[in-house]
Amino acid sequence: MLNVILKYLNQLPKDYVVVIVGALPISELRGAIPLALSFGMPLAKAFWLSVLGNCMIVAPALFLFEPVTRFLRKFKIWSRFFDWVFERTKKNSDSIQKYEALGLAIFVAIPLPMTGAWSGVIAASLFKIRFRYAFLAIIAGVICAGLIVSVLCALGILSWKAMAG
Repeated sequence: MLNVILKYLNQLPKDYVVVIVGALPISELRGAIPLALSFGMPLAKAFWLSVLGNCMIVAPALFLFEPVTRFLRKFKIWSRFFDWVFERTKKNSDSIQKYEALGLAIFVAIPLPMTGAWSGVIAASLFKIRFRYAFLAIIAGVICAGLIVSVLCALGILSWKAMAG
């Protein structure tokens, strides 16, 4: 799926592609950093562009998630989709329930599927974490996740070929 998206983004400058991939819920910075490195970008630039992309969705998503979800739940297919997403998020979010904003930061910082900024927004909404705490926790979690992914890439443990292949 990500390769299909990249095919359409191929006409854009590589910096923009990295920011956009970092913003996508499918890949977030777990995909953007290895992609940037595959483009030949220095690690520091790959990190900051990926973090920028991942962070730029946080504030709008926190503001818009509940009203958009409420509207879409009027349609049966979307209601089932959100039920599924909420259940998955609840299963992976024991630390958020226990530690609130700190737990949210830890949840987002773990660079695994269903634990990034997008899932953090959903969890913040589900557990009614106030905007300023949720925003700061998610941003801190994104930066930590970016550092972890960067280290894994630098050590050769994570690469774009492994993710796309």
